[in-house]
Amino acid sequence: MKSLKEYTKGQLALRNGQDKEEIWVAHEGIIYDLTKSRMWRNGQHYEHWAGQDLTEELADAPHSEKVFEKFSPVGKLK
Repeated sequence: MKSLKEYTKGQLALRNGQDKEEIWVAHEGIIYDLTKSRMWRNGQHYEHWAGQDLTEELADAPHSEKVFEKFSPVGKLK
């Protein structure tokens, strides 16, 4: 994986599909761009919101962390 830029939780929070057009989420310290995902329209996916670290919430999801393989990593969470 190429060297990724580091972002703070505050910077990640702005990429929520509302404050900025980008829809980003973090998992295990890596930030993924979900902007083009039809499942994340307007920054929401069921009861989950973009701009957050979803590592702990993934345990309740009907899918595994492999879902992130479909998306490009854009950074690392500081």
